[in-house]
Amino acid sequence: MTDILNVAVIGCGGHAQHHFRMIAADPRLRLMAVAEIDAARLVSAASAHGPLQAFDDYRSMLDRIGDIDIVHVTTMPGFLVDIVLDCMARDLHVLVEKPPGMSSADTGRMADAAAGSAGKSMVSFNRRYMPQILAVRRLVQEAGGAVHVSATYNKPVTTLGTPAMAGITPDPVVCDAIHHVDLLRWLAGAGDTAATATHVHALVQDGPRAGSHRHNAVIRFDTGAIGSFSSHYGVGQREQRAEAHAEDLSAYLDLNTEPQVQLSRAEAAAGGTTRTCTQAPALDLSAVGGAHFDEVRHFTDCILEDRQPWSGLQDAVATMRLAEAIRGGHQGPLP
Repeated sequence: MTDILNVAVIGCGGHAQHHFRMIAADPRLRLMAVAEIDAARLVSAASAHGPLQAFDDYRSMLDRIGDIDIVHVTTMPGFLVDIVLDCMARDLHVLVEKPPGMSSADTGRMADAAAGSAGKSMVSFNRRYMPQILAVRRLVQEAGGAVHVSATYNKPVTTLGTPAMAGITPDPVVCDAIHHVDLLRWLAGAGDTAATATHVHALVQDGPRAGSHRHNAVIRFDTGAIGSFSSHYGVGQREQRAEAHAEDLSAYLDLNTEPQVQLSRAEAAAGGTTRTCTQAPALDLSAVGGAHFDEVRHFTDCILEDRQPWSGLQDAVATMRLAEAIRGGHQGPLP
C-alpha cells in the first residue's frame, strides 16, 4: 500500500468542515474528491479545498474515480446508511460521522457489512481522540482504572428533536449528546477498549418546547466503574464537562472550547486518611500521540499498520444502545 492515501468526502455541511481540516493536516492523506447534493455547498467545498473533483452524486464519484482509498461520510444520519453500505461493498475504508445512523439497528446493519468488507471502518466519536482526554485516561488506568466517571452536555434549544428534523436526525441525546455518552464508556474502559454498560437507571423529563429534551442517568459498567450522565436542551448556554476519578486521582475536564484539565492526586495522611498533594500530576500529551492527535490520524495509522480502530462500528452499537436506553428512561439491567 502506498504511503499516500486518497480521500473522498461525501457530504459538505458543517460536520465536514472539521474533517477537511483534519485531512489537510495529515501529510499521508490527499483529498481527491467531494460529493454533495446542495449546489452551493459543492461549489464552496471545491473552491475552498481544491483542486479536486466535485460531484453532485456520490455514486458517480465512486464509479468514476478508481483510486479512492478512504471515504468520509459526513451526511445527516438519516441519509448515511445506504451510502456507507455502498462504500463497504466496494471494499473502501470508511470513516462515519456520528451518530452512525438513526438507531442502533442502523449501526448494526453497517457493522454487519463492515465485517464482510476488506476495508476498515470507524465512527468519528471525536472525544475519544482528544489528546487531553487520552492523557487523562492514561493516568486513570495507571491508577488502577476508573471508579467514577461523569459527563454533562447541555445546550439551548436547537432544531434537534423538533418536527423539522424528523427522519433526518434522531433525538438529541442520540444525535448530539452521544458524544458524552460515548465519552463515559471510553473513560470507564481499559486498554484500547471502551467499557460496556450493564445497568442503566435513567430519568427523562422533557420541557414544554419541542426539542427541550432532558435526561439524567446513573450507569454501571462492566469494568466496575459507575457513571453519571446529565444532558439538558433548552437551558441557558452550551456546557460540556466531564470527570474521571480513580483511587487517589481526580480529573476535571472543561470541554467547552479547547479542552482544559484540572488534575489532583491524594497521598497518605495520618490515621488512615488521605490528603490532596500540593503538586498535581502532569498531563503528558507526548505519550498519547502529541497535541495534534485526532481521529483521522488514528484511522490513517490503523489503515497503514493494519490495526483495528478504537471506535469501530460494532463498538458503536454499544454506544447507540446506551444512548437509546437513556432516552427511553430505562431502569435496570441492559439486555
